[in-house]
Amino acid sequence: MQQSSISALFGALSNETRMAMVANNLANVTTAGYKADRVSFQDVFQRMATDYSPDARNDLQQKQLLPKPLVVAKPRLAEQTVDATQGGLNATGNPLDLAISGPGFFRVQTPEGQFLTRNGQFYRNNQGMLVTNQGYPVMGQAGPVAIPEGQTVTVTGDGQMTVDGQIVGSIDVVDVPDVKQLKKYGQSLFTGPNNSQPVTQPVDRSKTSVYQGYLEQANVNVVSEMVAMIEVQRSFEAYTKIISSTQEMDQQASTKVGETR
Repeated sequence: MQQSSISALFGALSNETRMAMVANNLANVTTAGYKADRVSFQDVFQRMATDYSPDARNDLQQKQLLPKPLVVAKPRLAEQTVDATQGGLNATGNPLDLAISGPGFFRVQTPEGQFLTRNGQFYRNNQGMLVTNQGYPVMGQAGPVAIPEGQTVTVTGDGQMTVDGQIVGSIDVVDVPDVKQLKKYGQSLFTGPNNSQPVTQPVDRSKTSVYQGYLEQANVNVVSEMVAMIEVQRSFEAYTKIISSTQEMDQQASTKVGETR
């Protein structure tokens, strides 16, 4: 198989991965607190033996003794990261809908441990606990947040919750030292590297506020994602054409080698 087929194969597989990422971003455009996935590409250069050879000497009849260096490039996926930029805030009027403006995450408790989320679409379950869409308890500074029966629920900018004017708890909003270390776990949850418990730290109250009655929208730009989808599709088609053309040339070469003239 010619080198062009190998390079085109890597390019096609990389674009297939990127297409799946773009499709997932578009599928979650209405998911509260969703953070888009981003991927970057780079060329990985494969060096030939002649690249490590010394330059041709000019004192021997001024002729180049060694062939010119040759470098073969193969496209690779460099890394996949989570875009942590702020999404827009959408007013819902629901007192249990909460949105974080600025850096920070809500802590939730699951059977697999504690996770982080930006999705503040919360509910009060039958046991009076504040939970996520999946029924996971939302953590406060003193444990899971409980909401007693009452008429008016108020949440301040620092996460303090009151029911009919009585303080019932404080929703714990935390930050992480390096957002790039977070990994998506599913269900709008984030975990640490290798599914470890995320390392958290207190938020900077001058930069972070909790808004009641709002939800953070996904930071997905539909137009940009559609343009990326078209670009990926065309790139994939170009790579498959290279593979087909190379295969045809190989077949022609193998057919004509034994022909008599």
